[in-house]
Amino acid sequence: MKEFFKFLISKPFLKQLLYVLIFLAIILMLVLLWLRFYTNHGQKLELPNYINQEIEDAREDADGKTFEIIVTDSIHKVGKPGGLIIDQNPTPGSMVKEQRKIYVNVTKFSPDQIKVGDLPILYGSEYDQKRTELKYLDITSKIKSEKFDRGEPNHILEVWYNGELIINDRILKSKLKINKGGELEFVISKPEGGKDFIPDLVCQEFIAAESKCMLSKFQIGRVTELGEITDRNTAFVVSQQPSFDGSSMISHNSAIAVTITQERPDECK
Repeated sequence: MKEFFKFLISKPFLKQLLYVLIFLAIILMLVLLWLRFYTNHGQKLELPNYINQEIEDAREDADGKTFEIIVTDSIHKVGKPGGLIIDQNPTPGSMVKEQRKIYVNVTKFSPDQIKVGDLPILYGSEYDQKRTELKYLDITSKIKSEKFDRGEPNHILEVWYNGELIINDRILKSKLKINKGGELEFVISKPEGGKDFIPDLVCQEFIAAESKCMLSKFQIGRVTELGEITDRNTAFVVSQQPSFDGSSMISHNSAIAVTITQERPDECK
């Protein structure tokens, strides 16, 4: 028995015992690692919400969680910067396995474009109606100025884009491309503020002179009667102020004073 105890405390035995303990510790560590891997393998993780994140930031985060982000499509969104995630599949909050692929749609860096020739007909059209149509094409509208025109008011006379005239009665830059989200500027018609040549009313019957003024957007002002006037409508204009010279213009709605007489003047015969 004494010899047995001597053997238990001998260096060779203790050295072998230490080797055995080290071996068992290594085996135990390996078993624990294997059990940890086995129990975690296939477990499900909650999918983060990557919507409205930059694609590169989202990829960096996904890599750290063993996910893989794949871009399936890029879409132009007015007012949004490029490279922004706008949709993901599976949806945020879904429980997925490790190394799951996440499919996303992102915003384009460059906007979609539309040719001027593919726009609705703009020149001569009513502004408010075309503004609504352009809004559906993601193009905004703005009134640049108003200009007198004999036609209906609030109709389109000119279209400008980025400081360039692209549409009027003589110009149509049909191949020019407009960015969606861009803005068109319009010059529209108005009935006020125009000018026209002074009409020649002398020797006209008063009723004809009055109609001629109305057509040119003028009006008869002060009427001076020479002699007895029995019927103003059939009286003749013998003079006017301002006078007709063939080149002078006055503003619309201006009044033209006339002098009339009942009998046709000799110089008008």
